[in-house]
Amino acid sequence: MALTKEKKAEIVEKFARGKNDTGSAEVQIAILTEEIKELTEHLKEHSHDHHSHRGLLKKVGQRRSMLQYLAKKDVQRYREVVKQLGLRK
Repeated sequence: MALTKEKKAEIVEKFARGKNDTGSAEVQIAILTEEIKELTEHLKEHSHDHHSHRGLLKKVGQRRSMLQYLAKKDVQRYREVVKQLGLRK
C-alpha cells in the first residue's frame, strides 16, 4: 500500500525543480496525489477500513493545504502542477 522507493524516486525526478530537490511543494503534492490514488483503490475493495479512510482524509487535507500555499506563492507553478496531475477538472 505504501509507495515504493522506485515509484517515489520517479515522482521526485519528474516534479523536482532542481537536481537535489525532494521537498518542494510540487514534489510533495505529487507524492500525496499518488498516495491518495492508492488509498482510494484500497478503499474500493475494503470499504469498512475506517482507519485507512481517516488517513485518506488527512492526506487530502494536506494536499489541499499545499495547493493553497502554492497558489498564493506562485500561480504559474500552481497551474502547472494542477495540469500535470490532472486535478481540478
